[in-house]
Amino acid sequence: MRRGTRFAFGFAAAGLGLAAVVATSGLLAKPLALPTTPEAITVAARPIAGFRTGEDKHRFGALDFRGGLVLTSDFSGFGGISGFSLAEDGRFLAITDAGLFLSGRLDTDGDRPTGLSDVQAVALLDSQGRVQAARGRPDVEAVTIAPDAVYVAMETVNEVWRYPPDPLGQKGTQVPAPAIRDLRRNAGLESLVFVSSGPLRGALLAIGEEGATQAEDLPGFILGGRQPGSFTVVKSGPFDATDLALGPDGDLFLLERHYSPLTGVLLQIRRFALADVKPGARLEGEVLGTFDMGYEIDNMEGLAVTRSAAGETLLTMVSDDNFSMIQRTLLLRFAVVRD
Repeated sequence: MRRGTRFAFGFAAAGLGLAAVVATSGLLAKPLALPTTPEAITVAARPIAGFRTGEDKHRFGALDFRGGLVLTSDFSGFGGISGFSLAEDGRFLAITDAGLFLSGRLDTDGDRPTGLSDVQAVALLDSQGRVQAARGRPDVEAVTIAPDAVYVAMETVNEVWRYPPDPLGQKGTQVPAPAIRDLRRNAGLESLVFVSSGPLRGALLAIGEEGATQAEDLPGFILGGRQPGSFTVVKSGPFDATDLALGPDGDLFLLERHYSPLTGVLLQIRRFALADVKPGARLEGEVLGTFDMGYEIDNMEGLAVTRSAAGETLLTMVSDDNFSMIQRTLLLRFAVVRD
């Protein structure tokens, strides 16, 4: 997320006075907690009763709200979650824009999230075992899991790195990806997904936060595989891309966000067919939901897609609180309603 926007959230949430205090006191600074070996941490979870403030309703267009959590921790490095992956057994792997891996288990009651357990934190390391954040690479924005590797995307430097399947405390290697080098420095890669089957098998799909200007289509890339190349995603109103996830039925889900002092934070979710992704394609997709600050949202940046025991597609998303005292780390879950 762009640094300037962090202060803007302060204006929307608390007015000029508090925002100025936060900005000048350094309360938006990224934490220095960067352990090089996995450190067990405790995360507290407070349930969110309803998605729309003051209402009991759970159906919102094509989405059915299954529950949410407000997450907090005494560990100073917790927060800033900008990428999130989730396995069917509830194990998760997240990354933060301070340069940390977070791993653990998402506990549930049926499909309803109840908390996080067995959580560990550790810094991302480079190919020589050095802390990535100490080398100008703290802004990790996306994570995706392949059968034999974990891949992460770094926004400011526009790089992709590969880690072993169990990446905690392990060295990474940079993946050659010259196609993404010309993305704007602070509006680069925000999303990454590995494709394990079909014509794009073995490829990474990446989408940039913005195009060459704020008004242009979003840049997309097919990295590796049998059909490498580029594509675009039609700009949808004011929204920018923040994460991408592949569903069990071959659908791609794009998480999008917008902020302005007039509107506050906005959230949007779009769906695309993976089969439509190919070099030169221009994708428009289907909007599943658009939400403003009348709903329980924050700066939503991480998205994972799984299947429920009943066969439903579940969207689980998390927010990046920018390590700010006036934002929250939220985890929200929805089921995609069948037509």
